[in-house]
Amino acid sequence: MEYKTEQEKFWSSQEWGDAYIKRNTYDRVKNNTHFFSKILERTSNVRSVMEFGANIGLNLIALRQLLPDAAYHALEINKNACKELKKLDFIDHIYQQSFFDFETKDKKDLVFTKVVLIHINPEYLDLVYKKLYDSSNKYILISEYYNPTPVEINYRGHEGKLFKRDFAGEMMDRYKDLELIDYGFIYHRDNNFHQDDITWFLLKKNL
Repeated sequence: MEYKTEQEKFWSSQEWGDAYIKRNTYDRVKNNTHFFSKILERTSNVRSVMEFGANIGLNLIALRQLLPDAAYHALEINKNACKELKKLDFIDHIYQQSFFDFETKDKKDLVFTKVVLIHINPEYLDLVYKKLYDSSNKYILISEYYNPTPVEINYRGHEGKLFKRDFAGEMMDRYKDLELIDYGFIYHRDNNFHQDDITWFLLKKNL
């Protein structure tokens, strides 16, 4: 596979991409289920779901507990993560490729990212925003680290690998038909269902 950015190469590598897989343990599913349950309360008739950057599928496992009859799709660049995804027999289609190369005419009711856009080269964010927008026929969920202005954060001693900004705000500026349905923050010290200081934004396409 040819990589367009150093970030893609980084997250596809055995040293860093596979290390991230090992840190994603299945005990996170309980917290993820609670996380998505609050968000899904603001949606209706979600029958198909696609995750951009699915890793080993912990988010999709949680969502399936809440939406058992939905069709699930996953986009993931790391080959070993895709091997784990293939063990989940409820996922209808796994796309092992870059966000930048992904194309589909089959739109989903809910398209989402969770701590993924923060690792995209900022120069390519507009393209990723378009992929998210074009893949959804109803809802787009952005669950990332938020900052009102773009800022780069050192990631485990590496530069150019983690970026915070107002991802949802940028999408709404580019696509005027997107409506903000709800948003929230999950603190890493939550006593019951912690997440890693994630701010989420649920957007809806009003065509």
